[in-house]
Amino acid sequence: QVKFVESGGGWVHPGGSLRLSCAASGFTLDGYAIGWFRQDPGKESEGVSCVSSGSSYTYYADSVKGRFTITRDNVKNTVALQMDGLKPEDTGVYYCAVDRPLTVQAMCSNPPEDYWGKGTLVIVSS
Repeated sequence: QVKFVESGGGWVHPGGSLRLSCAASGFTLDGYAIGWFRQDPGKESEGVSCVSSGSSYTYYADSVKGRFTITRDNVKNTVALQMDGLKPEDTGVYYCAVDRPLTVQAMCSNPPEDYWGKGTLVIVSS
């Protein structure tokens, strides 16, 4: 059974940090690009950051460049998103997803219609 579990979300003040993690079971992440996507209630998903299968290529949405860092560990079958300098507009439910896109930018620009995990909620508020 394929299972993706996102964790690490929570409530933080603006300027704070969180580290999200996505762990896959029943599925090998190696060979796939992985992305983090954010979904706000009533809105479409937005690609936040994506990384290629070998970590050679990364993509960040303009809104998070310089603040977020995506890393993956193909041995542990996990992917992480370090989020620093958080802003209220970063609030949302974060999901991870996999694909075999032409580019990581293409992956992040075309969020999936559905997700395998339940996501993790991030709230940035004072």
